[in-house]
Amino acid sequence: MKGKVYLVGAGPGDYKLMTLKGMECIKKADVIVYDRLANEDYLKEAKTGCEFIYVGKASSDHTLPQDEINDVIVNKAKEGKIVTRLKGGDPYVFGRGGEEGEYLLEHDIPFEVVPGITSAIGGLCYAGIPITHRDYASSFHVITGHLKDDEKDEINWAALAGLKGTLVFLMGVANLNKISENLIKEGKSKETPVALVSWATRYNQSVVIGTLENIYELALEKGVKPPTLIAVGEVVGLRDKLNFFEDKPLFGKNIVVTRAREQSSSLVEQINDLGGHAIELPAIKIEELADNQELDKCIASLKDYNHLVFTSQNTVQIFFNKLSERGYDTRSLAHMKICAVGPSTVSSLNEKGIKPDFVPKRAVGEAVFECLSQTLTKEDSILMPRSAIARDYLVESLKSICKVKAIDLYNTVTAAIDKDMILGMLSKNAIDYITFASSSTVINFVNGIGTENIDKLRGTRLVSIGPITSKTLREYGLEVYREPEQYTIDGLVDCMIKDNE
Repeated sequence: MKGKVYLVGAGPGDYKLMTLKGMECIKKADVIVYDRLANEDYLKEAKTGCEFIYVGKASSDHTLPQDEINDVIVNKAKEGKIVTRLKGGDPYVFGRGGEEGEYLLEHDIPFEVVPGITSAIGGLCYAGIPITHRDYASSFHVITGHLKDDEKDEINWAALAGLKGTLVFLMGVANLNKISENLIKEGKSKETPVALVSWATRYNQSVVIGTLENIYELALEKGVKPPTLIAVGEVVGLRDKLNFFEDKPLFGKNIVVTRAREQSSSLVEQINDLGGHAIELPAIKIEELADNQELDKCIASLKDYNHLVFTSQNTVQIFFNKLSERGYDTRSLAHMKICAVGPSTVSSLNEKGIKPDFVPKRAVGEAVFECLSQTLTKEDSILMPRSAIARDYLVESLKSICKVKAIDLYNTVTAAIDKDMILGMLSKNAIDYITFASSSTVINFVNGIGTENIDKLRGTRLVSIGPITSKTLREYGLEVYREPEQYTIDGLVDCMIKDNE
């Protein structure tokens, strides 16, 4: 039984510069064969059990030569598997996708090609350089920056030098001096603007601007290395006006996210959208309590309660999953007033078609009590799904007014963190912020790196979501760099944005 191969363009690097069809191919793949320049975060979207094969190629350093890569994708397809060949940029723009397609055809393997955004266009865009412009360039020309080993030179430098459009050389930084000299030799003005864009569209993007005459010396001075694209033409002069990406408030910032991976998506996405680099290092993970008979009893007796309090998005997801398992839906909650703590919890309820009746101004137990106590009477009865390690303050305080049933749904347990990686980054001062969204993330993070290494956190900008978490940090003798006015993920992000204004 034959499988099928998808040759997928992964775009220039920014996670969101992937086509919908490309993402579909990732999600249904049995095998993903990926390059060095494909964003590895795409692998997180693969289905359970998917096989990953890295075939990254840097200049003069190939994990696998092209002929072996061809054999890998053919052999996996012959096993009857769906193979997604994930290639940086576009498969047909100097990506050797055409060669792979020919090889698949020779071996009678069905395949499809999914185009991607080439760095020649997308990379320049993120550097503030439009590849065409009515006033400066009515055409563009994409040229390989290196030649086949068995040919001396296949580029017509005289023809290129005479073109008025934008010239983009891919994979050419090693031949930068040759490119500049040949263009000048064939008549291109030595004052022609040139841009070198390294790691285009990523948080660590860097750009060097010069002219054909001095760009090589500038590249040596700045230590420019691959992957770097070279843009030659008057459009380079528009960078100062159109450079939107590097003006993002968190551009280039390395920000550690210690929140559980089940909860971290919103924070990670916001950091990345603002130009930062979210380093997921969850210090905790959510572990649902097994065989929760107490929860079953509560769902069977929902009519006994007229208030339902959700203190996290985790409680929403677990509660509604159990509700569905028992054959109920949201109609069974129609008689209840619902309280949601924090915007993430509100959002999770909205996804279930529910608009909460109460939303405290701050995401802490004290604010929840203040909000609910204004309307509660001794006739009321509250059901409160929560974490097994939640503070007792809210339950005990509400019990002074009415009946309260707290039901534990999950534990937050210690997650293994990459200790060597984080200590290495700390020693190099390579971390701009570490974010903590709960006391448990603080405790488990400190335990994860080892209490003997706690001094290495001093001087690092530690951002806490609120006073309870800040208190835990201070108990370890650590300084809280920022704490938001609103104890939410959005507030956490706003702290870091304001710090960079």
